[in-house]
This record gives sequence, structure tokens and C-alpha cells, in this order.
Amino acid sequence: FLAGTSSALPPDVRYNFAREVDFTQFKTYRWVPIKGEATLNDLQEQQVRGSVDNELAKKGLKRVDGDSSDLLIGYQAAVNTEKQFTSFDTGWGYGPGWYGPGWYGGGGMSTTTGTTSTIYIGQLALDMYAAGTKSLVFRTTDSKTLDTRAKPDKQQKNLDKAAAKMLKDFPPKVKK
Repeated sequence: FLAGTSSALPPDVRYNFAREVDFTQFKTYRWVPIKGEATLNDLQEQQVRGSVDNELAKKGLKRVDGDSSDLLIGYQAAVNTEKQFTSFDTGWGYGPGWYGPGWYGGGGMSTTTGTTSTIYIGQLALDMYAAGTKSLVFRTTDSKTLDTRAKPDKQQKNLDKAAAKMLKDFPPKVKK
């Protein structure tokens, strides 16, 4: 879903965390579904998980498939649409001009044309829960304009960038 992100708008990455949690205790994680959330297709799911797995491995966390993990990780993905209206004005309109009538002033011909387009906005939220208490300890979200025509290599590259930005501040540094 975030795979085809474009550079039209800057990404909007945010995060929050439980300040009382010692994040150095987390060494392993496993993926869990978030109840009630729609899932991506198998290919997109592999891409999202693969990008996040790579980033978490850089941070020293190891993915496990069994029930014994320190963190439970789930994601939520959505695509919303917005309408964009663009107008373009051609020609000279009526006005007094720079130096009064007669100098680029007076009557004129002007045409305004407008177009509408649909913009796709992808959102990805990554939730991390302490396995023992099943309480949310870290949440990061990203939203960005999607390029629906991006090729698969570009999609994967953009998804990798999104995962890196989302996990840039994980584990969080608690200021004392």
C-alpha cells in the first residue's frame, strides 16, 4: 500500500511510546494480526513485513515465529483519496495596468481552465506490544501520497524508506 509512494508531499511520520517501559529488555518479536483490521494481499504483506524486519534487525531485534517473543508487532494499512482541483489562467485580463490605462492595461481576453484529479494517500501504522502484558508500548505512523504507477522496484525502495523513517526513533530515548 505505501509501496508506490511519490515525492509530491513530504511523509508525515509520527510516533509515541510508553515512557515507563525499558526498551532494552526487548530482544525478539513476532508478527500478530490486529483484530478487526483489513489485511493486505499476500505480496503487499510480505513487502511491509520484510521492510520492517530489515529495520528491526538493524536495531538488534530478532524475529521469531514461536510463542516466546518479547514484543508483538502488528500493522494497520489504509488508502484514502482526496480530490485536487487545479486551475490555469491564460491571457491578459482587464485592469489599469502598471502605469495606468494604456500601459498593459485596459480590456483583454482571459480564459481559465480547471481540472480535477484523485490523489491517493497511503497510511501505515505499526503497533508494538509487550508480550507479557499485551500492552501497547510503541506506535509509529506514516502517511504519504501514493504513486499508483510506480514500478515494483520503486515501490519496494519507497516502502524501505518509509519503514526506516517510521523506526528511526525506535527504541526511543527517554530523557531524564
